[in-house]
Amino acid sequence: MLRQLLCSTAARRLLLPLATPKRCLSSKPNGLDKSEYSTPPEVIDYEDPEGLPVPEYPMRPDEPLATRKQRLLYQSRKRGMLENDLLLSTFVAKYLKDFDEDETALYDKLINGVSNDWDIYYWATETKPTPPEYDTDIMKLLKQHVKNTERVQRIRQPDL
Repeated sequence: MLRQLLCSTAARRLLLPLATPKRCLSSKPNGLDKSEYSTPPEVIDYEDPEGLPVPEYPMRPDEPLATRKQRLLYQSRKRGMLENDLLLSTFVAKYLKDFDEDETALYDKLINGVSNDWDIYYWATETKPTPPEYDTDIMKLLKQHVKNTERVQRIRQPDL
């Protein structure tokens, strides 16, 4: 009875917005077919329209290093995009404490100079090439971190 209810059109619209009839009728024991969740073959990325004003991030040249690192820690955790929240928060938890003034400035420029967080994600995952102005040692370190050769589970942000 419950299965019939969940497979009804009204239930799918109200309770399971991402459910498809194929999922409900699947012969799999749990009703899910993993082929439905495969990665698309290519990334569809639209260019920003010409003349779109992008606000410039205010640089803070007189900000003390400790304060800058605290700000970057917060900004790395609160990107507005879960993928970057996880990648950047684990990255700063591992590396930011050892960054000197120049490396910290490069990281600040990377996460605050780019107007679209998807760009950072695509560059870090090497889905798209990194522009020369952002292809720094910090970006190379971030790309290495994203590869996760240590196979560390990154399903939540590190504790503060």
